[in-house]
Amino acid sequence: MDVRQLRELLEAVKSGDRSTEDAIESLRHLPFEDLGFAKVDHHRALRQGFPEVIFAEGKTSEQIVQISEKILARDCNLLVTRASERIAKELLARFPKAEYNSLARTVSVIVNPMEQRKGILVVSAGTSDLPVAEEAVETARMMGNHAEQLYDVGVAGIHRLLDNRGKLSEARVIIVVAGMEGALASVVGGLVDKPVIAVPTSIGYGASFGGLAALLAMLNSCASGVSVVNIDNGFGAGYIASLINRL
Repeated sequence: MDVRQLRELLEAVKSGDRSTEDAIESLRHLPFEDLGFAKVDHHRALRQGFPEVIFAEGKTSEQIVQISEKILARDCNLLVTRASERIAKELLARFPKAEYNSLARTVSVIVNPMEQRKGILVVSAGTSDLPVAEEAVETARMMGNHAEQLYDVGVAGIHRLLDNRGKLSEARVIIVVAGMEGALASVVGGLVDKPVIAVPTSIGYGASFGGLAALLAMLNSCASGVSVVNIDNGFGAGYIASLINRL
């Protein structure tokens, strides 16, 4: 239940369309609902403007389905990240309106469509970085943003990036996803006058140490206005970019 739905509930009680007892039942599981194995945070939409997101890794399909049912029962949009193909199939079978982005490994169910704001640009260094980039795109979409994509423009062929200066200048916030040495974030940060959210990926040969080299390079960027999220954290980047794009 979000702020709009709470207001509608109060208005319905005032007008007599819903009883006080019915309203109390609707609010019974705020701020959270204890399932034993999980405490579903139904209050998050009121606090932060977006419902709890399910991180699928480490959870059983039964747990994910139960949590999803509780979120959808409150008329909230659902986003599941890091969903395997097996888990996605079970969710698609259980929820007819569910959509699966196999590249991003996300499952989403839209109950309340949101106006899609422009302003976010997701840039990836290489095609190998697309799973993380797509997770950022899906997160931004679920939070009411239309994220433009600019893929495979890494520094090994920097003319590909420079040929898209127009897209860089039009964005309000830019997410840069890169593995290997992670240099793309610094390059983009030196070209634009808007926030850059850098996402290091675990893509690279041995000395990249599973994304640690890119993470350290991005943290040490000499370009002003570059912030960094954790390795492979496309969700975190998409969430932060959405908050910035709301301002």
